[in-house]
Amino acid sequence: MLQPLRGITVIDLSRALAGPYCTALLADMGARIIKVESVNGGDTARQWPPFQDGHSLYFESVNRNKSSVCLDFYSAEGREILAGLIADADVLVENFKPGTLEKMGFPASRLEELNPGLVVGSVTGFGNTGPLKDDAGLDQVIQGMSGLMSVTGPGPGSAYRVGVPIVDITSGMICAFGIVSALLGARNGERPGRVSTSLLETALNLSAFQGQKALSLGEAPAPQGNNHPVIAPYGMFATATESINIAVGSEKQWRAFCGLLGMPTAVEDPRFITGADRSANRDQLTELIEVALSAKPASEWVPLISEAGIPCGPIYNYIQALASEQVAALGLVQHGQRRDGSPLPLLRGPLTLDGEASEILFPPPLLGEHTAQILMERGMTLDDVTRLEREGRLVCAPASAQVPETMGAQR
Repeated sequence: MLQPLRGITVIDLSRALAGPYCTALLADMGARIIKVESVNGGDTARQWPPFQDGHSLYFESVNRNKSSVCLDFYSAEGREILAGLIADADVLVENFKPGTLEKMGFPASRLEELNPGLVVGSVTGFGNTGPLKDDAGLDQVIQGMSGLMSVTGPGPGSAYRVGVPIVDITSGMICAFGIVSALLGARNGERPGRVSTSLLETALNLSAFQGQKALSLGEAPAPQGNNHPVIAPYGMFATATESINIAVGSEKQWRAFCGLLGMPTAVEDPRFITGADRSANRDQLTELIEVALSAKPASEWVPLISEAGIPCGPIYNYIQALASEQVAALGLVQHGQRRDGSPLPLLRGPLTLDGEASEILFPPPLLGEHTAQILMERGMTLDDVTRLEREGRLVCAPASAQVPETMGAQR
C-alpha cells in the first residue's frame, strides 16, 4: 500500500463528523492519527445512534485507522501531556467553536511556541470573521443558510436537506486538502500555518452553476425534483418496472437515445431541436420518453442504454449499492473485527494511488485504547499512567480489550 503521508503525525482534537472525516482521509494516506479525546465521554459521536451492540456506527464510520488517547484537557497534567503531543506533531486538527483552544490553554502564540512548524487545520461553522463567527454551525442549519436546501426538493416552494450531512463531509475533505497543501508548501520552503475552512464557505462553494446563476443573473434557482436543473433529458424516468436514471448530455447521445427508444421523429420535433428547447419543454419530453420506456423493465433498459454510450443506471438503496458487483470489484467494503471480536464491515477511503487502493489497517479505537501505549512512548512509566488514571486525569481502555487482525477487502 502506497502511503504518501507516512511519517506525518496528526493530533486530532476534532469530534462529530467534519474533523474526523478530514483525519480519516489523512489516515488513509498513511498519516499517524492520534485522536485526543476528553475524559467526559470522548468524541460526542460515540453517544450517537445508530448502535450495534453498544457500538456507535456513526462514530465507527469515520474513525478508521486512528489511535485514541483520553485526557482531562483542563487539568494541569492533561494540558502538559497535550502540549508534549503537539510539540512532536506535524499537524493539529480541531473543529471546536472559536475560542475553545484558547480556553484549553493553547492560543496561537502557545502553539507557535510549542511547535513553530505546526500546521493547524480548523473547521468552523461560519468562518473566522463576520457577525456569525462565534456562532455554532451545524450541517442542516448551514444547508438552509447557504441556499443548498432551496434547490433540493420535488419542485418550486419546497426545501429539503440532503439525505447525508453533505456539508460536514465536504468540509472535512476541503480541510484535508488544505492540510496536505500546507505540508507540501512547507517542503517547498513555505512557512506552514493555520488552514481553515467553514461549513458556510464549503456549502456555498458546492453551489457551482446554481450559485453563479444567482450572482450573474440575480435569479434564485428553484428545486427541480429528480431532474437536472438545466439539461434534458437528464433525470429519473419510469419504466415498465422501477424508475431509472438517464443522462443525455450531448447531441450525439440525444440522437442515439431517440433511435434506441424508437422515437426517431423526436429528433426533428421543433420542441426538442436544441438542448435549450428540450429543457424548456421538459414535461412533454418526459411524457414521450416514459411512454417508450414502459415497453420494457428497468433490468433490460439499463444495459441497452448504457451500451449505447449514454449514462444510465438503477436507483439503489444503500443495501443494494453496497452489495453491487462494482462495489465488490473495487474492494470498497473491508471486513474485520472490533476489539471485542464482533464483526465490523467498513467502507475504505475513496482514493487509489498507482492502482493501490487505500486500506483499513485497524478498526476505530475504543475510548483511550492507546493512552498508555502513546504516553509510555513519550517516556512515562506504567506507574505514572496508572496514577493519573486513578486521579481521573486520563482514561485507558480495559487491558482485556481484544486486538483484531488487520482488516481487509472482501473481493
